Amino acid sequence: MINLVWLVPLFPLIGFLINGLGRNTLSKSVIGLTGCLAVLASFIVSLGIFIELNASNTKSFIVPLFDWISAGTVKIPFSFMVDPLSALMLLIVTGIGFLIHLYSTGYMSHDAGFGKFFSYLNLFIFFMLLLVLGSNYVIMFIGWEGVGLCSYLLIGFWYTNSSYASAAKKAFIMNRIGDLGFLIAVFLIFTTFNSVEFAVIFPQAASMLAGDRALIIITSLLFVGAIGKSAQLPLFTWLPDAMAGPTPVSALIHAATMVTAGIYMIARSNILFTLAPQTLHVIAIVGLATLLLAATIAVTQNDIKKVLAYSTVSQLGYMFLGLGVGAYTGAFFHVITHAFFKALLFLGAGSVIHAMSNEQDMRNMGGLKKKLPVTFLTMMIGTIAIAGLPPFSGFFSKDEILAHVYEHNQLFWVLGVIGAVFTSFYMFRMMFLTFNGSFRGTTAQEHHLHESPSSMTIPLIVLAVLSVIGGFIGIPEIFGGGHWLQNFLSPVFAVSAGKMPHLTLDHSTEFILMAVSVAGALGAMLFAYQKYVKKGEVPAEDRIERGTLARLSYNKYYIDEIYASLITRPLDSLSGFFHKVVDKKGIDGLVNGFGKGAIEASKSFRLLQSGMVGFYIFMMVFGIVALLVYSMYKI
Repeated sequence: MINLVWLVPLFPLIGFLINGLGRNTLSKSVIGLTGCLAVLASFIVSLGIFIELNASNTKSFIVPLFDWISAGTVKIPFSFMVDPLSALMLLIVTGIGFLIHLYSTGYMSHDAGFGKFFSYLNLFIFFMLLLVLGSNYVIMFIGWEGVGLCSYLLIGFWYTNSSYASAAKKAFIMNRIGDLGFLIAVFLIFTTFNSVEFAVIFPQAASMLAGDRALIIITSLLFVGAIGKSAQLPLFTWLPDAMAGPTPVSALIHAATMVTAGIYMIARSNILFTLAPQTLHVIAIVGLATLLLAATIAVTQNDIKKVLAYSTVSQLGYMFLGLGVGAYTGAFFHVITHAFFKALLFLGAGSVIHAMSNEQDMRNMGGLKKKLPVTFLTMMIGTIAIAGLPPFSGFFSKDEILAHVYEHNQLFWVLGVIGAVFTSFYMFRMMFLTFNGSFRGTTAQEHHLHESPSSMTIPLIVLAVLSVIGGFIGIPEIFGGGHWLQNFLSPVFAVSAGKMPHLTLDHSTEFILMAVSVAGALGAMLFAYQKYVKKGEVPAEDRIERGTLARLSYNKYYIDEIYASLITRPLDSLSGFFHKVVDKKGIDGLVNGFGKGAIEASKSFRLLQSGMVGFYIFMMVFGIVALLVYSMYKI
């Protein structure tokens, strides 16, 4: 089955071609079926690969497809790597991807661009699978750029709305900043190791000394790439704006695919980062700052998708915090659990928006749990999971990260727990404003309220079940578990594990850390309940009455405005100067000046061609005389 791994990306590519070419001729049912079956087929093959790999004694396979680039000493084959890390990512991308495709058949059923939308979704999955499966950095980079392109197409899917088109351009441009860092890192990797193949690079790197200058530069540039793709400070502002795309796009980008690419890339390159402790420290600080900044913004947002968007940025910060302290398994564990509950929450939000006739402001919702019981129950499960309450999935993964953070730096742990408290508050705030109290929308919206069709609720139920049981793959020893995930991924992180200190917390300390985190989350939940259910508070329309901190949070700390003032407008002015002065007046003026000079000269010289024989004889005589005078002067 492992030798058939090439089928995994091939099926979505075929789906893209069929739906892309037949988008105007095929029926919506055929398009939806083709798109869903393409990803389902990939999931089935991925499941077979996972089962075979789990049963095999060999935990890493290189599957060559064909010779690709060969120029002198540069030889880059087109081949795939199958190991525990890529096998799990295949299941996440194709499994969650299939549920999102199924959900989209209902959510996008009335959209005129149905065929185009499914072709883009299939292409997105294809590139993400290429990113995950590549056995070298060049193939990974192709997938990396491909998901960036598809995100542009999907975020700006409703491009007739200028703000949506601008959001797509913003995502594309900000990702290019990070991609440049990744690209330079690939060149430096080849210069340092004379290869871009993982199987060649990592053994060589393992023999290098920690703190090697080349490794620090390479990992710093790789981290710049991860900052752009996984929306960390300072390149995170594109992700909340990505809400411009249809809700299934938000779920696909935010949950299981594009934004986790940065975490996957660092986890794949773990030995390089382990031997660059300075870079790891920076990663931890950036992740911590991102999770706190995004969490404090989310507490005042009123757009249900914006709350979830900043929640994603914050949770990605947790993952980078875990990577920064060397908790590679914990960070990837959170990637898995986050894929379950964040996809669930976004699709649940889409169900709410669908019922509310495209209304996204929570101030105009309320009292929806009776009208949307399945959506309410599943979203509540997702909320409990992301809040880190036991025994749901988020509790286990978040606790593992925080335990490693505590041993690494206790101040970081305190700040991480504060971030967890904020997470619990803004998520339950979202739930209570949306589903509790009385309905605050229009009469027309109230009459339209209904539960979503089964094509949308079935994925919600499946994801809710996964959000409940997903954490059991990483039950720690403190609860009598064997942490299956850690054992399964151990071959990937074995070399790094040998070069980093192991977690040495005793059980009593672990229990105390868990208790503090859970108590904080419960306290935040109760505070939100008291504020938005008992007192029935609804965020005010007028923001002037808010305190300074609340206004800063509501306006996202004016970061977009700061970027516009310091970067966008000066660049616009500079480009305007180059366009009007340097380009049009300078370069164009010079080129056009030569052209005009030639034209004017030709106008004068053509007068010499009068057609009069007498004038020609005169000019001949004049020429002879001029030559004689010149000859005499020369002598």
